[in-house]
Amino acid sequence: MYFTEVLCLGFEDRKESGKYGIACVTLKSVWGRTGVMEVAGLPVELWRVILAYLPLPDLGRCSLVCRAWRELILSLDKTRWRQLCLGCPECRHPNWPNRPHLEPPSWREALRQQAMASRTWTRNGPEPDSAACLYLFRRKKDRRTWRVGPGFEHETLRGALSVAGAYDRVVLHPGVYEEQTEVVLKVPVEIVGKGKLGEVALLVSIDQQCPTARLCNLVFMPAWFSPVVYKTSSGHVQLDNCNLEGGQLQVRGPGTCQARYCSFGQTSGAHFQGVALSLLESCDFSGSDTASVTVEGPPVSDRNWACKHLAALAKSSSAPFVAAASSGAGPTATTSNGARPERADGCPGAPPLGVAATPEDPWRKGGHWGGWRCRDRGAEEGYGEGTVIEDGCSESEPSEGEEEEDEEEGEEEEEEAFKAEAYKLNYSRHGLSHLLEPCRDSTLPGPHGAPPELSSLQQELQRDREAQVLAGSVQGCLLRRCLFRDGKGGVLVCNHGQAWLEGNVFRGLTYAVRCIQNAKIVMLRNEVYGCRASGVFLRLSAQGLIAENNIHSNAEAGLDIRKGANPIILCNRIHSGLRSGIVVLGNGKGSIRSNQIFGNKEAGVYILYNGNPVVSGNHIFQGQAAGIAVNENGRGLITENVIRDNQWGGVDIRRGGDPVLKNNFICHGYSDGVVVGERGRGVIEGNHIYCNRGCGVWVMSSSLPQLSGNRISHNRIYGVAVFCRKDSQGGGRGDEYPSRQGGGAGGGGNENFNEEGELLAWESDLDSEDERFSSRRPVSVALVEGNRISHNGAVGLYVKSSEALNAVGNAVHSNGGAGVAFIQSAQLSRLVANCVCGNGRTGVAVAAGCRVELRGNGIYDNGGPGVSSRGDGQIVENDVVGNRGCGLRLRESADIKVLRNRVQSARGCGIVVLEQVKGVVQENLVFQGWANSTKLLLHRDPGNSACVLLNNTLLARSRKSNGQTDPPWVLENPPPRPQPEGQPTSAPSGPPAQRGIAMATRITARVESGCHNNGSIFCTVL
Repeated sequence: MYFTEVLCLGFEDRKESGKYGIACVTLKSVWGRTGVMEVAGLPVELWRVILAYLPLPDLGRCSLVCRAWRELILSLDKTRWRQLCLGCPECRHPNWPNRPHLEPPSWREALRQQAMASRTWTRNGPEPDSAACLYLFRRKKDRRTWRVGPGFEHETLRGALSVAGAYDRVVLHPGVYEEQTEVVLKVPVEIVGKGKLGEVALLVSIDQQCPTARLCNLVFMPAWFSPVVYKTSSGHVQLDNCNLEGGQLQVRGPGTCQARYCSFGQTSGAHFQGVALSLLESCDFSGSDTASVTVEGPPVSDRNWACKHLAALAKSSSAPFVAAASSGAGPTATTSNGARPERADGCPGAPPLGVAATPEDPWRKGGHWGGWRCRDRGAEEGYGEGTVIEDGCSESEPSEGEEEEDEEEGEEEEEEAFKAEAYKLNYSRHGLSHLLEPCRDSTLPGPHGAPPELSSLQQELQRDREAQVLAGSVQGCLLRRCLFRDGKGGVLVCNHGQAWLEGNVFRGLTYAVRCIQNAKIVMLRNEVYGCRASGVFLRLSAQGLIAENNIHSNAEAGLDIRKGANPIILCNRIHSGLRSGIVVLGNGKGSIRSNQIFGNKEAGVYILYNGNPVVSGNHIFQGQAAGIAVNENGRGLITENVIRDNQWGGVDIRRGGDPVLKNNFICHGYSDGVVVGERGRGVIEGNHIYCNRGCGVWVMSSSLPQLSGNRISHNRIYGVAVFCRKDSQGGGRGDEYPSRQGGGAGGGGNENFNEEGELLAWESDLDSEDERFSSRRPVSVALVEGNRISHNGAVGLYVKSSEALNAVGNAVHSNGGAGVAFIQSAQLSRLVANCVCGNGRTGVAVAAGCRVELRGNGIYDNGGPGVSSRGDGQIVENDVVGNRGCGLRLRESADIKVLRNRVQSARGCGIVVLEQVKGVVQENLVFQGWANSTKLLLHRDPGNSACVLLNNTLLARSRKSNGQTDPPWVLENPPPRPQPEGQPTSAPSGPPAQRGIAMATRITARVESGCHNNGSIFCTVL
C-alpha cells in the first residue's frame, strides 16, 4: 500500500503544485510494499523539511503510520510544532506572560494541552455510552457557523445569537460591536473573533443563563450602562485569548469560569463569589485600581457540570505536589531555579553549615583577635557595632596589689607551684563536671554537632497533617502562572473565601495578596516582589499554606500576619526587604518553618503586640538588623533555628517581649547573640550561642529573662553581660541601642501597622497581663541557670546592674578574662552552686558597693585569685582550689562574711584580709598549697582590727622523722562543690518553668546578723 495520498492532502489547500509533485515523487521512490522507510532514502533532515509543510491534522495521521514515522514527526518539535503552537489564534506562548523568553519542554505537548483545555466547555453532557456516542457525533455534525460583520449574514452580535442553536459557532469579523442593552445567552454558544487579537472589540454586558459558553480572541469593554462585561451565576464560561479593558468579570456559585491567556487592563478585574472551583491560568492583570481578583464567600455546596473537569485540570498541573503531600516522599530542598544549593541556606559567600572552623577564624580578618587569652581588653578595637567595653575594666585587669605580688613571687615560685601538684586537691567529681566535657564535634566552636539543615517541603508535609490536608485540597478560585503588575492590589480573598495561587508573579503592586475574614489560601511557588506595602497580608482569622515562594524586595514586610491569622509558612525565600521579612502582631499566630529569611533591612522575623507564632527550623541570616525581634508584649515559640551573620543581635527581646527561645543556633553575628533589653522577659533555653562579635547574651537589668541550659562560647567579648538601664560610660547600650530602628529593637519601629487606614483595633484584643503569664511562674529576679559559659574573649558573666540577679548551677570556664565579675550590684545578687574554673584571670571579682552572696560554688584553677571582693555580702561554703593567685582576697571597703569555705591556693596565700575590711572570717578550712611555702595560709593586714577571724582551720604538710608524709588531702563530707540540691548530674531536663520553680524553692531568705551596724540583710540558700 502506498501512502502518497497522505501528503497530498496537505498541499491541496496550499495550491503549491510544484512542491506537491516533488513530495509525491519522493515518497514513491522510498516507500515500498513493506511499509518501512528505507535507510537508503533521503536524509532525515530533508524529511523534516518536507513534513514541515503539513497542517496539524495530517501530522497526526502521519504519526499513526508506523513507529519510524512517529519518531520522525516527534522530531519536528522545535520547528513545525512550534510554528503551529505560536500560530494558533486561540492561545499565546505557553510561558506567557511570566516567562515568554523560555521555551516549553515540548511544543507538541503544549499544543496538545491547549487543545484539550479549549474543549472543556463542550463536556457538559453525561458520560457517553454506546447510544450517547451517536448523539455526540450528530451534535458535532449539525453544528453551524454564523458570521457577523459588514457584508455577512448578520450585522450585530444580538442578531446572530437570536438564531444560533446549541453549540453553534459565532464568528465576529474585524470591527467594533456595541450593544445598547444587556445581551442574554440562553443556549450554549461559542463566540470567536476573526483575525488578530484587538481587531474585534465588544462594548457589551453579557448575562449567561445557559449551561456553557466559550469566548475567544475578543476585546471586551464595558457598555455605557454597566461596568460588568460578563456575568454568570450557574453555568460555565471559558475565555481564551481575550482582553478586558475597564470591565469586570463576575462569577457567582455554582457558576464556574476558566480563563486562559487573557489580559485584564486598567480598572478591570474578576470577582468570584461563592464559587466551588474556577481556573485562571496564564493571565495578565495590570493597572488595577483595586484588587485584580476578588474571591469572596465560602464555596457553595452545589456543583455544576464543569467542576469535575476543572478539578482534573487543576490536579493534573499540581500532581507532583499533591502526590508528595499525600506520600510524604520527594526530593530534598532546592533553590528557586530547581537546583540543589551548595550550602544549606543557599547563600553565596557564607560559610557552609557544618564545615569545620576554628573559633578564631571569623575574627582573624579584622586582625585584632588571635585567641581567647587577650590581655589588653580595654584598648582592643573592632568589637563590633553597638558594643563598648569600659576603659577601666578592673575586673579583667590585675590590681596594683596583685601586680606587686606577681613581681615578688617571680619565676622561682612558679617552679615551686609546678612541683606542688601532689598537694593539689582533686575536685573532678563535682556536680557540674558534665558541663565541662568537650563537644562531640571538636571542630565546632560551641554547639554539639553541626547546625541543622533546612527541611524540604515534602519532609515538612510528612510531619504536618494539617499542611497535608491544605496541600491536597483544591477548591475555590485557582490562579496559576498569572502576572499581576503595576496596580494597587493583586488578589483579595475574604469572608470565608478560598483560593489556590501557584506559579504566579506579583510585582509593582501596593500589595500582592490579602487574605482576611476567615478566608483560606494556598500559595505555592509564587514570586512576590516590589510591593509598596506588605507582600502577603493575612488578618482576621485567615488561614492557609504558604510554601516555596520567593518573596523579596518589598517596601514593608514580606509577610504581615495579624488579628488571629494562623497560616502555615514553609520553605519560602523571604529576603532583601526594605523592612522586616515577617511581621506577626495583634494576636497573630502561624507556624513559620524551614524558611530562608535573609538580607532584610530590619528584623528577619518581628513579633509584637501579642503576636504568638511558632518559628522553627528556619535559617535567618545576613540581616541588617536583628535576626528575630520580640517587642511590645510579643510572644512566640522560637526553636531550632539557625540565626547567623546578622548586623544586630541574633535575637532581640524587649518592652514586654516574652518568647520561649529554645535549641537555636545563634552564631557569627556582628553584634551580640541574644539581647534582652528594657522590660524584656522570656525563657532562653538550650541554645548554642557562639562566635558573635559582641557578647553571647546581653541583658538589661530592668528585664527578667530566664537563661537555662545554654552553651555560650567563643564570643568576642562577654559570655553573659548584665548592664544597667542607663550607662553614661557606654558599657551598656541602654536606651540608645535600638536608635537606628526607631525603637524597634531591630524590627522597625516605624512599620506601617496602620496600613490602608486600618484602626488600631488589635489593642483592644490584647490579652491581659494576668492571662498572658497564667501558664508561667511569676518571676521577680533574672535567672541564669545551668548554662555553659566558656571560651569567651573577656569575662564569662559580667554584671553591672542596679537590680538583683540569681546565677545558679552554671559552668563558667576557660574565658579570657575573669570568670564572674560584679562591677555594680545595688541589690543582692546570688551566685549559687556554680563551677568557675580555668578562666584567664580572677575566678569571681566583686567591685566596691556590690552586694553579692557566693554559696556552694566551686572556684578552681583560675589565672588570678579565686575570689577578689571589695563589696558586701557573704562567701559561704565554697571550694576555692588551685587558683594562680590567693584563694580569697578581701580588699578595702568590703563588709563581708566568710564562712565554712575550703581554700587552697596554687601560689599565694589562702585567705588575705587587707586593711579597712569589715566582717567575719569564720570556720574556714585552709589547705597549704605547696611545701616550704613562705606564704601565710591566713593573712590579715596588721592595721585591720574591724575584721574578726574565728575558728578557722589551717592545714599544712609536715614531714615525719621516718621520711613518710601525711596522706593526701581529699574534699569530702561534702564532696567537691558545686553539688546543687535536687539537680541531677546530667544535663537539665524537663520544662524550664518546672526547673525554675524547683530552683526558686531552694532560694529562701533568712536574716543573719553580725555584719556591723549597717542594717544589711543577707539571704542564704537553705
